[in-house]
Amino acid sequence: MPQYKQFPLPDTAEGLTEADILTWHVKPGDTVKVNQIIVEIETAKAAVELPCPWAGVVTELLAEPGQTVEVGVPIITIDTDPGGAAAPAPAPVAAEANGTSSGKIGEEMPGGRIATLVGYGPKSGTAKRRARKDTPAAAPAAAVAAPPAPAPVVAPPAPVVVAAPVQTPGGYVPLAKPPVRKLAKDLGVDLHALTGSGPNGVITREDVETAVAAPAAAPAQSVVDNGSRERRVPIKGVRKATAQAMVDSAFTAPHVTEFLTVDVTPMMELRARLKNAPEFRGVKLTPLAFCAKAIILAARRTPDVNATWDAAANEIVYKDYVHLGIAAATPRGLVVPKVRDADRMSLKGLAIALDELATVAREGKTSPADMMNGTITITNVGVFGVDTGTPILNPGESAILALGAIRDMPWVVDGEIKIRKICQLALSFDHRVVDGQQGSQFLADVGALLAEPGIAMTY
Repeated sequence: MPQYKQFPLPDTAEGLTEADILTWHVKPGDTVKVNQIIVEIETAKAAVELPCPWAGVVTELLAEPGQTVEVGVPIITIDTDPGGAAAPAPAPVAAEANGTSSGKIGEEMPGGRIATLVGYGPKSGTAKRRARKDTPAAAPAAAVAAPPAPAPVVAPPAPVVVAAPVQTPGGYVPLAKPPVRKLAKDLGVDLHALTGSGPNGVITREDVETAVAAPAAAPAQSVVDNGSRERRVPIKGVRKATAQAMVDSAFTAPHVTEFLTVDVTPMMELRARLKNAPEFRGVKLTPLAFCAKAIILAARRTPDVNATWDAAANEIVYKDYVHLGIAAATPRGLVVPKVRDADRMSLKGLAIALDELATVAREGKTSPADMMNGTITITNVGVFGVDTGTPILNPGESAILALGAIRDMPWVVDGEIKIRKICQLALSFDHRVVDGQQGSQFLADVGALLAEPGIAMTY
C-alpha cells in the first residue's frame, strides 16, 4: 500500500520565514534516495540545495519554480512504499496534515468522516467556506450537501492535500493549488473574485480559464498604453532581504561617514614584491587583502568599531574576534559573506580566503550561515572604477569601510608634485557606539597602514 509523505520547506537559517523555488531536480515518477538533492531554493541571501529526507517515488510537486513558499508549507509529496510490500492489511490511514489520528479503511472517524486509502472521505453534513471579513454574516456561501452514505474511496495516484482557507492581515486567501495559482497569475486573473467549483470550494484550472473567457467588465479608468517600455519584477529573494536590511539599518543606527584620501604607492610596491615571492606564488594578492589586514590591525586600537549595540539588553557587546564581511555583487544581488576569525589569519591566509569567498559568492552558493554574525564589513567599490561612497551599515554592525579605486594622480611628496597611486576611503559608523574621535582614529590608522605597511610592525 502506498505511504505518502509530504516534505515541508525547512528553515535553512535561523529566522527564515520564506524562500523562492528556483529549480526542481526531480519530477513526478522519479525514484529518489535519502539525501538526494531534489530542489534548489533561494533564501533571503543565498541559493540552497535541499536533500530528500526519504527514499521513494515522487508523486507530486506542490510548488512551481519562481513561487515564494513559507517555511513549513509542503513542497513535494513522496510515496515511501511504492511497492506496497510493507503495508499490513487492513492498512492504517495516514494522518491528516492537521494532526488528527488515523483510522482503518471504512471506519467512521470523529466528525462523521470515513477513512479511505489516503486521508478521509467526505465529511458528513455540509461543507462551508469561511466567510470573508468584508462579507455580511447574513449572506453565507451556498452549502454543498454531502452524500448520504459515503463509501470508501480508492486512493488516486497522488494524494490531494488542500490546506484550510486562512485569514491573513491582507484578507481572505482563496483555496487553489500552486499550478492553478501560477496559471491565474500568468493570465491576470484575481483568485479572490472566483468561486471554486472543486471540492470544498477549491478553485480549479477550469474556473480560471472560464474567467478568462468571460466578457470583461468595463474598466473604471482608462488604461494608458506605454508601448511595453516598462517591465515589472517581483521584489523577493536577495533583493527583498537587502532592501529590508538597508531600511532597518538606515532608520535604526545614526550613521556618520568620514572620508580619507591616501597615497597607497608603498602598499602597491609591496604587493608587487610579494607576488614574486615563492610563498605567494599562485595566490591572488589584491589591494582588498591589504585593506582587510589593515582593518583587523586598526580594530585592535579602536575596538568600538568591532562592537554591537544590543538595544534589547541595553548593552554594547565588544567582540574579541573579527568576522570580516565582504560585500559582493552577484547575479542574484548583493550578499555579504564573512571571513570567520579573520584576525587569526596572515596576509596570505586572508588573500586565499577572500578569493575563495568571492568565487563561491559569484556562483550563488554562499550558505546562509556564512552570511550571519559579522562584526565589521568592507565594500570594495573600487573594482567598479568608483572613487568612494557613503556605505550603509550592515544590521548588527557598527562600522563599514568603502575601498575606492586606486588611480595614478598628482601628489605632493617632499615639496614636489609626483604621480602616485591614490585611493579614497570612506568609513560609516554607528554614532551610538563609535564617537567621532574613535571613528577618526580608526580611519586614520587604516590609512596609515595602507600608506606605509611597515607601520604594522608597531602594532
